[in-house]
Amino acid sequence: MGMMEDGPMGKDVETSSGNKPRFLAVTRLEDAQAVRCAEFHPSGMWYAVGSNSKTLRVCQYPQDGGASTLANSSRGSDASYQPTVTLKRTKHHKGSIYCMAWSPLGDLLATASNDKTVKLLPFDSDTCSVHGQETELTMHDGTVRDLCFVEDSGNKSSLLISGGAGDCKIYVTDTATGTPFQALSGHTGHILSLYTWGGAMFVSGSQDRTVRFWDLRTRGCVNVITPAATPTKPGSPVASVCVDPSGRLLVSGHEDSLCCLYDIRGSRVIQTFRPHAADVRSIRFSPSAYYLLSAGYDNKLVLTDLQGDLTQPLPSVVVAEHEDKVISGRWHPSQFSFISTSADKTCTLWALPPV
Repeated sequence: MGMMEDGPMGKDVETSSGNKPRFLAVTRLEDAQAVRCAEFHPSGMWYAVGSNSKTLRVCQYPQDGGASTLANSSRGSDASYQPTVTLKRTKHHKGSIYCMAWSPLGDLLATASNDKTVKLLPFDSDTCSVHGQETELTMHDGTVRDLCFVEDSGNKSSLLISGGAGDCKIYVTDTATGTPFQALSGHTGHILSLYTWGGAMFVSGSQDRTVRFWDLRTRGCVNVITPAATPTKPGSPVASVCVDPSGRLLVSGHEDSLCCLYDIRGSRVIQTFRPHAADVRSIRFSPSAYYLLSAGYDNKLVLTDLQGDLTQPLPSVVVAEHEDKVISGRWHPSQFSFISTSADKTCTLWALPPV
């Protein structure tokens, strides 16, 4: 069977034989420096990894999801192995690779860095190779902290959204021509996180403590919220944002360890909760949005169950740990497994042992 599917049966994750779910490390990629980012290819067959060592790698997802490794490992012992690296580019950027994103079709990999550039690599997923020339974008005047692709329904090409330090502008680039054609102003602090959930809408989270909702059809910001603010507290920098596939629920992760669930249609905070003891650097809904995976500077990855009443305390459990700060966590597009990157210089693939 391999992995458990993420679905209503996923309840078993919480209750199977009374044990809390314990994801085991299937593969562990080791680097010379902190690994900042990793992203699954839309097919789920590959994942790209970017490091402070300036190295870009594309690794192969184990064909059985790592099930054979997990079945063979005695519960608790670390049987993880090095993943198969099918593509490696050293000195891919002049600085650390901070973030990356795949185009929806998986034929383009965008990476960005504190060298202030964004690079677009044409990717052939059949051969896992770069085909053609890379494009370098130089419109940013500071570290580029996050990227996401938005489908441009008009001409069927992908638009790349990028943001970061410097002038606090969000840039929109036509990837077909490699031309930035829009700079969106509004944030007054560095942009730390970007997320799109289909259509022309995306959200941005910033050091200025706000989340902004943008609509490319109206060419601007359609809403601004300060999720973690209370009448007595100004809120906290928004280190991570994501939206569920239906576009109804936003979750933000903050530098003060708070997470905030926000009802987009009702324009209200549903609740704030604290799954970590330090900055929440990464937050993502599972493929069918039954669970939330958060990664923190407390070295932990936490799974929060969203299947009940969202106004009540949410059950959450630590599912994986690193030896240093966790910088990102990403779900496999279709299986109940995830990758995480850490200041401990590793990128680890985690999965549940067979029941």
